[in-house]
Amino acid sequence: MERDGEGIVSSQSQRVNNGRSISPNRVRTGSDPFLVTCRVFSFVTALVAILCIVVNVYSAVRSFKHGYDVFDGIFRCYAVVIAVIVVVAETEWGFFIKFWKVLEFSAGRGMLQIFVAVMTRAYPEDYGQRNDLILLRNIASYFLLTCGAIYIISGLLCFGFIKRARQAKEISREQAINDLQDLERRREELEALLIQERA
Repeated sequence: MERDGEGIVSSQSQRVNNGRSISPNRVRTGSDPFLVTCRVFSFVTALVAILCIVVNVYSAVRSFKHGYDVFDGIFRCYAVVIAVIVVVAETEWGFFIKFWKVLEFSAGRGMLQIFVAVMTRAYPEDYGQRNDLILLRNIASYFLLTCGAIYIISGLLCFGFIKRARQAKEISREQAINDLQDLERRREELEALLIQERA
C-alpha cells in the first residue's frame, strides 16, 4: 500500500498510463500548518520592525531638526538601516540571503532583531514629555525583543532545519502536481489527434 504524497503521485501516474482522465486538483493537499505559522510569524516580525523604523525615523528627524543631539540622530539612522535589514530578511529573498548567510538561521535573525530593539529603546531621557512617542517606542522595542527571543529559542530547537526540510518537500510536491498537469494536457492533445485521424 502506497503512502503519503508519493503514493498519490504514483497512483495518478498509473491513471495516465491507463489512458484515464486525472484531476490534478485531487492531488493538491492543504498547506503545511508549520510553514503557515512560520509565515505568519515572519509577517508579524516584519510589521514590528517597520514600526521600529517609523519610531527611529521620527526620533532622528526630531533630533536633527530641533538640535537636541546630532549623535542621537546618527544613532537612529543606523537603527533604521539595521531594521530595514530585518524586514528584508523576513521576506527570505534568495538574492539577499545569499550574501547574508547568517540570516538564513533563526538564531542569527533573532540576535539582529534584539539588537534593533535595544537600539530603539536606547536614550529614553531624550524624549522629554513626549509620552506618546515613549509609548510607541516601548511597544515597538519590546515586541521586536520578544520576536527575537522566540527566533533564538526556535533556532536552539532546530526549527530552522525543520522549516527548510518542509519547504523543500512542499516545492517537490508542487513540482509533481505541475508534472501531472502537463501529462494531462498532453494526453488530451493526443486524444484529440486520434479523434481527428479516425474522422
